[in-house]
Amino acid sequence: MGVIVVSMKVVLGSDHAGVDLKLNLLNYLRDLNYETVNVGVDSPVPPVDYPDYAEKVGNAVRDGTAERGILICGSGVGASVAANKMAGIRAGLTHDVYSAHQGVEHDDMNVMVLGARVIGMETARELAHAFLSAKFSGEERHVRRLAKVKKLEETCNQYEAEK
Repeated sequence: MGVIVVSMKVVLGSDHAGVDLKLNLLNYLRDLNYETVNVGVDSPVPPVDYPDYAEKVGNAVRDGTAERGILICGSGVGASVAANKMAGIRAGLTHDVYSAHQGVEHDDMNVMVLGARVIGMETARELAHAFLSAKFSGEERHVRRLAKVKKLEETCNQYEAEK
């Protein structure tokens, strides 16, 4: 059996609550031959603020340092809210395999958010595999909906700039 070659680069970041899950996922993804970028944090102490790591993951995806991102905090909710404030980021809080791949296939999700206090290690691995192996379908209905999401983002950004 040959070596699996994966060309995708993935950025991972977490706050203090997600450190253990993130470090485990980094090793798992490296074993699967993904190229990984770790934007921190690597210790549960001192506590840190999840928006800082949402920004780091989001920026790495936006600037092309990585194709996709995985972001982890305690529940996943705060990091998801923060990441979705960034233009061009489509982050989804994901705790089931269907949503992990469907979010990419239908919504072109580029950041998967996990709650380290909600799911276990094996589930996180299954979710990462589903998320990273999924491809955007390109179906007309999904392209149309994604265009509306992007238009909404542009409108909101314009509104904020005019305030």
